[in-house]
Amino acid sequence: MLVTRPLAEAWLEPLHAAGLTVDVASRHEAGDPAALRARAAGAAGLLVVLGDHVDAALLDAAGPGLRVVATISVGVDHIDLEACRARGVRVANTPDVLTDATADLAMTLLLALTRRVREGEALVRGGEWQGWEPGQLLGRDIRGARVLVVGAGRIGGTFARRVHAFGARVSYHGRSPRPALDDALDARFEPDLDPALGRADVVSLHAPLTRETRHLLDARRLALLPPRAIVINTGRGPLIDEDALVAALRDGHLWGAGLDVFEHEPRVHPGLAALPNVVLLPHLGSATEGTRAAMARLATDAVVEALRGERAGEFG
Repeated sequence: MLVTRPLAEAWLEPLHAAGLTVDVASRHEAGDPAALRARAAGAAGLLVVLGDHVDAALLDAAGPGLRVVATISVGVDHIDLEACRARGVRVANTPDVLTDATADLAMTLLLALTRRVREGEALVRGGEWQGWEPGQLLGRDIRGARVLVVGAGRIGGTFARRVHAFGARVSYHGRSPRPALDDALDARFEPDLDPALGRADVVSLHAPLTRETRHLLDARRLALLPPRAIVINTGRGPLIDEDALVAALRDGHLWGAGLDVFEHEPRVHPGLAALPNVVLLPHLGSATEGTRAAMARLATDAVVEALRGERAGEFG
C-alpha cells in the first residue's frame, strides 16, 4: 500500500489497523513522477492527493496487483479514470465531508474582497494608518448584489445559501434546475451562461474540471461581466484563463478576484500576485482540522474496503 506523500500518522491509522503494509513516499518523491513510479511497484493500493497525477504509466508501474486508487479530494481530474477502468482499478474520492468548509472559504474570499481586508491589513501592519477617515478603503455591499453560482452541486448550493443569508440575490448555472434552491432562496436557474454573466455582480465558480469547463471564463466571457464585477474561484484553477483574468483586472473592468485555486498549481500567475485587488490563498478550501481528518478517513476506509473485496467509491 503506497501513500504518495507524508500525511498525519493519525490519518493512516485505519490502514495500519487493517494490517496493511504502508509505504509512505517522501515529499520530494511526490514531486518526481519517476521516483513515484519506482515506489509504486507492487502496490495493491494507492492513497493520493490532488497534486499527484495518476496516469497509465503510474498504474502500470504499480503492476497488475493494483486494486484501488483513493484520493483525498472530491475532484478526480488528476486521475486517468479510463486507464483505471481498463485495468480494473477502483477509484474512490471524498465527497460531502468538505462541502461546508469549502463553501465557507468561498464566502471568506467574497467578504475579504468586498471589505478590502487585504488592503486594510497592509495599511495597519505597514504603520501607515493615520486614523479613521470617511472615504478610506470603501468596499462593496453584498446585500442586494446579484450573485451567479456556476456549478450548483453540493458546494455551490451551500455557498448559495451562505450568500443569500447576507441578502444577495442568487442565480445559478448548471446542468439542470435545483428546485430546492429555487424554493428556499428564490433563486433563478440560468440555463445559458453568457446572458447570466451579463447580469452578475459576483460570479462564484464551483464546477468540476472537464474538457467542457476548461477556461469556462475566457477573455470573451470575462468581457460579458458588468463593469466592477467580482470573480471567486474555489473550484478548479483551469476553469479560468488566467491571462485573460489578469488583463481584465489590470484594465479595471473587474473590481477584483478571490482565488483559492490556480491554473498551473502550485505556480501562480505573476500578474495576479502583483495586483492589489486580488486575494490569493494556497488551495485551502477543505483545510480545517475536522474536514481533512474526515476526508482521510473516507479515503482510507475505501482502500480497506476495496482490498477486502468490498465496493469502494463511485468510480471505477
